[in-house]
Amino acid sequence: MNDAPHYDVIVIGTGAGGGTLAHRLAPSGKRILILERGGFLPRERDNWDSTAVFVKGKYRTPEFWLDKHGREFPPEVNYYVGGNTKFYGAALFRLRPEDFGELRHHDGMSPAWPLRYEDLEPYYTQAEHLYRVHGRHGEDPSEGPASAQYAHPPVEHEPRIQQLSDDLEKQGLHPFHLPIGVDLVQDAAGRATPSSVCIRCNRVDGFPCLVRGKSDAQVVCVEPALRHPGVELVTGAHVLRLETDPTGRTVSSVVARLDGGEEARFSADIVVVACGAVNSAVLLLASANDRHPRGLANSSDVVGRFYMRHNNLALMAVSKEPNDTQFQKTLALHDWYLGADDFDYPLGGIQMLGKSDAEQIHGEAPRWAGAVTPNMPFEVMAHHSVDFWLCGEDLPLPDNRVTLDGDGRVHLALDENHNTAGLDRLRHKLQSMLGHLGMHEHHLLDHSLYLHKGMPIGATAHQAGTVRFGTDPASSALDVHCKAHDLDNLYVVDTSFFPSIGAVNPSLTAIANALRVGDHLLERLG
Repeated sequence: MNDAPHYDVIVIGTGAGGGTLAHRLAPSGKRILILERGGFLPRERDNWDSTAVFVKGKYRTPEFWLDKHGREFPPEVNYYVGGNTKFYGAALFRLRPEDFGELRHHDGMSPAWPLRYEDLEPYYTQAEHLYRVHGRHGEDPSEGPASAQYAHPPVEHEPRIQQLSDDLEKQGLHPFHLPIGVDLVQDAAGRATPSSVCIRCNRVDGFPCLVRGKSDAQVVCVEPALRHPGVELVTGAHVLRLETDPTGRTVSSVVARLDGGEEARFSADIVVVACGAVNSAVLLLASANDRHPRGLANSSDVVGRFYMRHNNLALMAVSKEPNDTQFQKTLALHDWYLGADDFDYPLGGIQMLGKSDAEQIHGEAPRWAGAVTPNMPFEVMAHHSVDFWLCGEDLPLPDNRVTLDGDGRVHLALDENHNTAGLDRLRHKLQSMLGHLGMHEHHLLDHSLYLHKGMPIGATAHQAGTVRFGTDPASSALDVHCKAHDLDNLYVVDTSFFPSIGAVNPSLTAIANALRVGDHLLERLG
């Protein structure tokens, strides 16, 4: 074991939570160590290759987790600097104000948060500005009040998506510009200017960005943080466990396995865990000791429980007119987010996905046999495809949980069919409108490459909820500042802290919360 110097703060993980927190703390002059399990993502042509990224899963970690039946599955996780933000679609939505309170769903209750929307609102604004979100507050009738407009105008729709927006408005609906984090400067026609970093290509969603035009945590937060003296990054550092002092109240050591296989120990006044909702729970459970027999921060027995990942559908419609759109991820629709005339419970939201190409459609071909028109070749279908992402809330169930077995293998138990009635209705609403939207009415195809080859449990991109925060130590692991109730110097700042997940992508809420916790830590560190 090497003995490393003592730090003010150790941050474990470099994604939306950990990377953003490190950025917030970096100017303080404190000694900060960032530990990342992976390395920097290699910049190579395959970053933008559909077969490499989607069909072969080249950049996914080569590990397997086990479901509740003991069957192996490959999770949708990536261990790189920037975490899963390297591959996310950069759709950066705020939760709705109603998501912070109790919300009744078809299959049960979505619990209230110990914060209100108003408490997080200033940090949402800061997060939007930091991650260069393009959008326009006020277009979406379901959103809460914003203290400032987005710093960047919305990404303009290309003609086929503008037509879709117009057709939705003719149906009496309220489509709006999807808030997206890209380093884009547009000309009067909406094209990328010569100086724009983002080039408005068709590779934003699910691909890492070769030109650094997507607002991922590496580009926006980690690299700028490392320019401050006192901030260090160690890559290839897989944190195995956290050790406590004899009282059990303080994390005394962070034990990691380095790339060469040797173990190293690091120590800090404050330790922040941000490994993603599954792996943060795994780390706390793997750190059980005499004082914490069920795992660190787990006197309540909630660590690993209440796992959520949204009820999602990726769907492809077939437009009657060709769809020449490149940058398709510009539109969303929340008219039924909280309910509908014919359904008293939340349905969720619809947003555009990245544009399908022929390689992705070839990858889907075996599943679509018999479902598509035989006289439409895949290349033609790709040219006519319009791609939608439907997102419904799943509820925090205690038995949807992460556990470790005696060999240290990760088990993820999940009820995949809970609270899906709203999502089913959302799909039906989209299907019933296709004829009015210039689409073939009978072609709304499951686009499962986005959902991990039809294995819903493998779709862990929106993972949340395994180390929930709250005011009662008997029913939560963290307090309102995301500090463990049971320990004095342990914090968790990824999406683990969510008590509920709403029906929008969780990234912006993780970013905003990391800024909020960062301010608390700066005050604590003096």
